[in-house]
Formats: sequence, structure tokens, C-alpha cells
Amino acid sequence: MSIVASKLTSRFRLGIDSRIVAGNEVAVAPASISYYDTEGTLLFREPRGIDGGYGYPQYSVHRGQLQMLLLSALRERLGPNVVRTGADLHSFDESGGGVRVHTTAGDFTADVLVGADGIHSAVRTQLHPEPDPLLWSGVRMFRGAAPGELLDGHTMVIVKDPNGIDLVTYPIGDGLINWVVMLPESEPGPLPGDAKWNQPGDRTAILAHLTNWDLGFLDAADLVRRTEPVLEYPMVDRNVLPWWGRGRVTLLGDAAHPMLQYLAQGACMALEDAVTLGEAYRASGGDVGAAFARYERSRVARAARVVLLTREMGRVYHAKGVERLVRNDLWTGRTPERYTAAMRRLLFATFSHRVRR
Repeated sequence: MSIVASKLTSRFRLGIDSRIVAGNEVAVAPASISYYDTEGTLLFREPRGIDGGYGYPQYSVHRGQLQMLLLSALRERLGPNVVRTGADLHSFDESGGGVRVHTTAGDFTADVLVGADGIHSAVRTQLHPEPDPLLWSGVRMFRGAAPGELLDGHTMVIVKDPNGIDLVTYPIGDGLINWVVMLPESEPGPLPGDAKWNQPGDRTAILAHLTNWDLGFLDAADLVRRTEPVLEYPMVDRNVLPWWGRGRVTLLGDAAHPMLQYLAQGACMALEDAVTLGEAYRASGGDVGAAFARYERSRVARAARVVLLTREMGRVYHAKGVERLVRNDLWTGRTPERYTAAMRRLLFATFSHRVRR
């Protein structure tokens, strides 16, 4: 979880903060993120969370653990049967004052439909039937988690290889170290074939690069060798949408704005969506049409900006040649304040968050 998501869990009382911070059993609150080259030279260190002066902790947590915490909080508030599984949605119809959805478990009716059905969203496809391909960044991701220790236990690490390969690794609780290796393979463009999510990964493809690293504080190749399973998938997004819904139907999360992982904002944006939708509904006095309109006015431009910024950040992360020298000059020896100012100049953007009337 990032700074934004942590702020949301606290401010809007999602009911999971106390469970997340119970020791290091569920999550870890990183105090900094450190960038290194493959010889173990520190390029830059940026304080995060409370240590960074943000006023809220940043959490690193296993996605499955977070999902179960959210599910538990939801069941406590709305009852044990609030979530129905095994009902894949494939289409919907609006009629009268409600929505009928057609699923693999039969048809169901409801007052509204919020399509939070992920990057392969059937709701998005029905709302936007025009061509909407998966767009590949050209980077293939390998990831996993293995037991171990990393530095002081509260540091996230990013290692930059001269050939554009990146390792991102950090503790996530339960004595596990999460890691992701990003391996550039081609130029960006539409993804050929199927995404094949979370297929078993061929670790030899990345071990050939990691074996020659000499970080000193971490044997990256050994971390990968000890991981079971290793998963791989292409890093993809979709083009931004000018609008998300109509009538009593709208989108949320990856269904609305799938994005690349460089800013680590995918889950955060989904949480922001959910909180904003709830605020919009309350501010509209139960008027669904007005609530969805407010929700979109608050979210579409912000989410689109993050989608586009992550693409630009990918260029910075995998920079080569002169661009790599410029990137490293932005990082090396700079104070956090100067680093933040330099990155803002590079990306030409700032973020804000509010519900628009």
C-alpha cells in the first residue's frame, strides 16, 4: 500500500489500520526507499511515510492479506453473506429503476452496477464496445516472495541495471521479501496474443542478469532461486476513457483505469475511487444519477493523469544512454526536497483529490 492508500484507510475509517499495523505479522511500514546500482552504490534515499513527513504511514502488505482484511471488515459491517462468489458477470441490462446482470450463476437485479471487474472488464466492454486493446509497455515482469531479511527491515530497495533491468524488493510481513524484476523485451505497442496472467515464470531468463550483480547487502540471484512459485506477466494498461458510465452503471478500479506499475498507484486509485463514490452518493442525497456524475467529475481526469504519468515514469525507469545519465543525476546526492522538485519538473504534474460538486 502507498502513502495515499494508507491515508484513505485512516481518514475514512475503512476498519483495517489496527489490523495492518499489528507488529510485522501482516504488513511492514517502510521508512525509506533506496535506489542502488548493480554494484551496491547508493544513488538516492527518500524517506517515506511518517519519516518522510507525510503524516501517515506507508504499508507494504501482501495483496491477498489486504483483500482478506477488507473482506473481513465488510462482512462485519454488512453481514456474512454480503459477497457472492462464483458469479462471473458477462453482460447487463438497464430497465426501469434498476440493473439486471447476467452471470455464470444466473441473473440478478440491483439498484446500481459498479463494474469493478478488473482489466478484462465485461462492464467496460459493454459500455465501450469500440476497439480497446491491451497496450504493452514492452516490459515483462517476474515476481515472487521468499523468506528472508532486507537491510533494516523497513527499507524498500530499487536496483537499476545499466541495461534497463530493474529489481524492486521490500519486506511485506510474515518474514517474506517481495520482489519484482522488470525485463524490457520490445518497443511499446498493442499486446500480441493473450496476457496469460500469472503464468509460471522462467527464472533463468532473469538469473542470467542477476548473477553478475554485487550489491553486498542482498544476493538477488539467490532470492529468485529460493522463490516458489515465480510468476510472470506483461506490464500492460489500456488507453484512458473520456467517461466511465451511464445511467445506473459506472466503473471503478482497473476496469476504469488500468495502469502500469511504475508509480505503484493501481490499488491506491481503486481505493480512492471507492471512497469518492461513497462521498458522492452521500452528497447527492441518494440520487444515483447525480452521485455517479459527481463521482466521474472527481475521478476521470485524476485517474487519466496517473495512467499517463506511469507511462512517462516507465521511460525514466528504463532509461538508457544519455537519458540514464540525466536520470541518475536527478537522484545522486540530492536531498529529498531537491529530488521531489526535480521529478516534478520532469513529469510536469501534481496530484489533488476532492469530490467535485
